Amino acid sequence: MAPKTPKRILWSALENLSKENFEKFCHALVDRPQDPRVRRNRVEGKNFLDVADVMISTFTGIEALKVTEEILRDIGCSEDADELASEAAALRSSAPDSTNASKAAALRSSVLDSTNEEHFVDKHRNELIQRVSVVGPILDKLLMEKVINHEVYAEIHSKSTNQAKIRAIYDGPLRAARACKDIFYIILKDLEPYLIRDLEGN
Repeated sequence: MAPKTPKRILWSALENLSKENFEKFCHALVDRPQDPRVRRNRVEGKNFLDVADVMISTFTGIEALKVTEEILRDIGCSEDADELASEAAALRSSAPDSTNASKAAALRSSVLDSTNEEHFVDKHRNELIQRVSVVGPILDKLLMEKVINHEVYAEIHSKSTNQAKIRAIYDGPLRAARACKDIFYIILKDLEPYLIRDLEGN
């Protein structure tokens, strides 16, 4: 089963709405007074998949779920809002513990620094750019670990291909510090275990 991500949770929530409630949702989304705003032409006549994409690119993953829950309650879809809130809470609780991830990153970083070994993600840069496929969940976890902020998340997410998104991760946040590469590596081991195993075997 594919891992639950903010986008998949949004798909499920919007798909379950009746046609009438989906139209109410889109109107309420466009009429939100808070920034960032969503233009009417971005959701008008679109299906639930398109609207979910618009929300993820506008608000980023976790924030998009909060906005969706608020709108669902505003239009009287409390049961749908409760279900979404429950799935969002489960997603947050399943995120890697920041303290443990930081400790693991620090340990790995100290080992690599002591041997002057080239970092795994640098050594396999080209392969990772070409072969990583679960980019959305990777961005979500980088955001949760504070390797990237919401603005960078949205900028990278707007890239048209997975290769462009991974390249943007390399060209931006991974340049900040070696610890960022460590966290990226840990996330890859979690979400792309077979790919990492294959590269480590080589």
